Amino acid sequence: MEKIMQWVRSVLTTTPGYWQSLSEKLPVELMSQPPAPGQWSALECLQHLIDTERIFQFRLQCLLEGKDFPAFDPNKQGTKLSTQPSAPELAAEFARLRSESLQALSRIQVNELDRKARHQELGIVTLGEMAHEWAGHDLNHTIQAERAIMQPFIRGCGPWQNFFSDHLVRADK
Repeated sequence: MEKIMQWVRSVLTTTPGYWQSLSEKLPVELMSQPPAPGQWSALECLQHLIDTERIFQFRLQCLLEGKDFPAFDPNKQGTKLSTQPSAPELAAEFARLRSESLQALSRIQVNELDRKARHQELGIVTLGEMAHEWAGHDLNHTIQAERAIMQPFIRGCGPWQNFFSDHLVRADK
């Protein structure tokens, strides 16, 4: 389990720098484009990571204290990007929150990963399971954001489009 926690920390440490780089180097118009109607753009993925970073911090505390915690529905409880801060400001906020999370995680001992609490929808979960989910969540939304950013390039690459069939997002999906 100690090796997994090293991997978790590696993923959680890497993600903010990735988002800072994207937000500084890519045009906001590209980061704002959803891959298809009703799907999240890269910036919406980043906003979701900010929202859920706060949720993960709360859940971490609940698990350490053995307190039950509610589910989170990003479609109902997440922040909407109507009057959005700039992409670099969003990335900086995510980096700040993640730094706090990493400090809290650094105090977790391997024997604490078995601590349990009840998730409103999932039932009993452990701190170790949540750590796995946290890293997987980062990677999931990184892939989702990259897929959104890829769409204009895939659609415009003509005969090479077939090489991107796994990543092409169709509006009818």
